[in-house]
Amino acid sequence: MVTEMITVKLERQFLHQIDDIVKKSGYQNRTEFIRNALREKIDETKLKQAMIDIDQFRGIFKKKKQTTDKELHEIREKVFWEMHKKLKSKSQV
Repeated sequence: MVTEMITVKLERQFLHQIDDIVKKSGYQNRTEFIRNALREKIDETKLKQAMIDIDQFRGIFKKKKQTTDKELHEIREKVFWEMHKKLKSKSQV
């Protein structure tokens, strides 16, 4: 994987908090900690979007009075593949 260098300006107090966490949590350096924090934020954002997407599909169920097992299976499959496509495309960015 090719990496690019970026510059980030942080307040001194905030940087001291990061340094404390790096020391106490066993990170090798600030960069490792910041990369991990960014990965966690990306995962959190993907999860929130997935929950929103699932909630939209749930709205479809409310409109129908009865859903057959076959229809439920088809909807689950559709949701799975839609989420799979979204997460795959976002992870390639």
